[in-house]
Amino acid sequence: MDNHNNVTEFILLGLFMNKEMKTMCFFLFTTFYLAIFLGNFIIFITITCSHLMQQPMYYFLWHLSVIDPCFTSTIVPRMLSDLISSRKTISYNCCMTQLFTLHFLGGVEVFILVSMAFDRYVAICKPLHYMTIVNRQRCNMLILTAWVVAFWHSVAQLFMMIRLPFCGPNQIDHYMCESKPLLKLACTDTHVPSILVIANTGMVVLLTFLVLVTSYIIILYNLRNHSSESRLKALSTCASHVTVVLLFFVPCITTYILPSDTVKDKEFSVFYTVIAPMLNPLIYTLRNAEMKNAMRKVWCRKPTFLLK
Repeated sequence: MDNHNNVTEFILLGLFMNKEMKTMCFFLFTTFYLAIFLGNFIIFITITCSHLMQQPMYYFLWHLSVIDPCFTSTIVPRMLSDLISSRKTISYNCCMTQLFTLHFLGGVEVFILVSMAFDRYVAICKPLHYMTIVNRQRCNMLILTAWVVAFWHSVAQLFMMIRLPFCGPNQIDHYMCESKPLLKLACTDTHVPSILVIANTGMVVLLTFLVLVTSYIIILYNLRNHSSESRLKALSTCASHVTVVLLFFVPCITTYILPSDTVKDKEFSVFYTVIAPMLNPLIYTLRNAEMKNAMRKVWCRKPTFLLK
């Protein structure tokens, strides 16, 4: 394949072309971005300063509260800038960097969600062995695995893109540098690269989602032997995770599995790049009594100097 590039920069067309919609979206997404940082900051401090840090589920949630703002920061600042700027160009190198970082941090988030599902499975299906199976060493190993697997996934994605020649046009019909809209601009046959993108991202996300669904079917099956009080407590905890999984995975699967002609990729992408990270803190706090109690203790306690 002749890797000859005449294109040194791309033009991001963004979400909307209408000027009034751009202004409204700027203020809307600025609010979303601030909410992502505030919500995840509250969760991060609450878990750090409470006993919840010792529990595996909240240890994973602590890592998720760090990943979410980093993940959205690869996209939202650039998107906000483009909404109010007349010049919406991004250099080739910056575009490839954004692509790599997006898939890297997104991959870490996916595998942390899998780790949280594993934690819930062991807690409900093997409660007597929970502390032995989900110890801190294994939690750290799962987190490390998430980073390593996500890194190699994003390397593979980047390698597929940098091998493609771009010789014009250079307008990306998206608000970020993503694989599918970039494939449309390559001046070569992209049949094989398209299949590889689906295999590397689409099928991985789909199979991961199916594994998560299977784990929760097993959990529901095992809950039939528990008392009503235990079932309600377990379902309350699992419901938060299931909601987060659906918000992230369903739009992701729709974007990467279905052909671009049948689905509006950039509209669906907003859900897993902005909406899901913004709602995660709300979902994990409003539906979790233990988290709410910890927040009251951390954020409502009197400063030490007032107690002296």
